[in-house]
Amino acid sequence: MTDVEITIGYTPGAIGRITELHGIYYAEHWGFGCFFEGKVATAMSEFLNRYDENRDGYWTVVQHDRIEGSIAIDGIHAEDKGAHLRWFIVSDLLRGKGVGNRLMDTAIGFCRDRHYSKVYLWTFEGLDAARHLYESLGFQLVEQFTGNQWGMEVEEQRFELTLR
Repeated sequence: MTDVEITIGYTPGAIGRITELHGIYYAEHWGFGCFFEGKVATAMSEFLNRYDENRDGYWTVVQHDRIEGSIAIDGIHAEDKGAHLRWFIVSDLLRGKGVGNRLMDTAIGFCRDRHYSKVYLWTFEGLDAARHLYESLGFQLVEQFTGNQWGMEVEEQRFELTLR
């Protein structure tokens, strides 16, 4: 898709737009509410306020001057716990068109360039397309339990990718 650009670093409006994408998608498909949306906005704001381009990565997908997706690598604990992959989402407009693969490749490449030993992400059971993508890239399910970090009870899952 030649009209889709992936930009690095903070883009004005990104916190609101990425929070909106998460809030709407997870409300429509999973019944998540205000707690989840607020958690996304708060955590993303905190991350971007301490963002260090030498350690962290944040990319947005832009099409026709509109943010349509994102991914982040939070490297603050990369040396001991691994790099944390966060806020991976692609809008309905671009979902299924290879943009998610491009974002994942960008984020994992960033981690390899910084010689991080592993990348991990939190998700939950039932996001089958995302799980398929993670596993196709070498991520493995390493932990699963019933929890409510997203404001309602789900089967939380931690996936890890070993890089060295």
